[in-house]
Amino acid sequence: MEQKLQYIQARAMEEMSGAGSLEDLNEVRIRYLGKKGELTGVLRGMAALSSEERPRIGQAANRVRAEIEARLEERMSQLKDSLREKKLSAETIDITLPGTVFSTGKLHPLTAVTRQIEDIFLGLGFSIAEGPEVEMDYYNFEALNLPKEHPARDMQDTFFITPEILLRTHTSPVQVRTMERTAPALPVKIIAPGKVYRRDDDATHSPMFHQIEGLVVDKRITFADLRGVLQVFAEKMFGSETRTRFRPSYFPFTEPSAEVDISCGMCGGEGCRVCSRTGWLEILGCGMVHPRVLEMSGYNSSEVTGFAFGMGVERITMLKYNLDDMRLLFDNDVRFLAQF
Repeated sequence: MEQKLQYIQARAMEEMSGAGSLEDLNEVRIRYLGKKGELTGVLRGMAALSSEERPRIGQAANRVRAEIEARLEERMSQLKDSLREKKLSAETIDITLPGTVFSTGKLHPLTAVTRQIEDIFLGLGFSIAEGPEVEMDYYNFEALNLPKEHPARDMQDTFFITPEILLRTHTSPVQVRTMERTAPALPVKIIAPGKVYRRDDDATHSPMFHQIEGLVVDKRITFADLRGVLQVFAEKMFGSETRTRFRPSYFPFTEPSAEVDISCGMCGGEGCRVCSRTGWLEILGCGMVHPRVLEMSGYNSSEVTGFAFGMGVERITMLKYNLDDMRLLFDNDVRFLAQF
């Protein structure tokens, strides 16, 4: 049996030296060291040996296995090095060729404008509040002085899920939820960015769009405070030369209410095609919080006042970048988005 072990070792060494690939080497390993390999077969035959021969043959078999395994590792390393050298010699690298240019991602213009608006108001001491997009009728309408059957509800073509659950048509419900949560603590000073939904779809409207609303509630808040905040916002957003104009308007949840215009940045207020020759561009709506809204949210309207405003992020983006079709912002055309 010792002679058989020596014969197996010699043959294994010879075949490993002649293996020309890793696949061939693996076949040699299986043939001699596998579960049904020749060396394994010898070890199984040791059961027939006498108790005096078994330790001696076992030591010899273990020595043969160790030498085969050592040579196997050595030969495997040689074949891997040879394969690597062949690959390197076959490859030609022209170091004068320009490198591969990878395009880097950018913020979507809506995201960039939203963050800029948030930064402006955070700098004015506001905090950011959020609320659900699937909203209750109470918070979307009733708590904002829009009871059922109120004609002003028709101004917002709403996606209803059930008679009492809907996709919010504005971010004003966040204002109500915030006041309910904090009343009667003062002051309240928040902006509420987020998606809203209405059944509109044309060049200047989208069924899903983004709004940012603001709310301030405290003692002795006046319309002058509202005007000052929005003037600072306009100058930070559109430039220090920007002027604002307030026009009387109507919103059920504010009284008095106003639409806010800014001077046209294209013509400096002189009148051009962009501003329809008026010199002004509408950007948002605002007003003093209606006393009934304050009362329904838990505040005493005889002791505190507040103001609110709301703007469409798409509207601000279109004005900032002089776009004439809102749908461009949602088409996902990289050629368009790469301009920003």
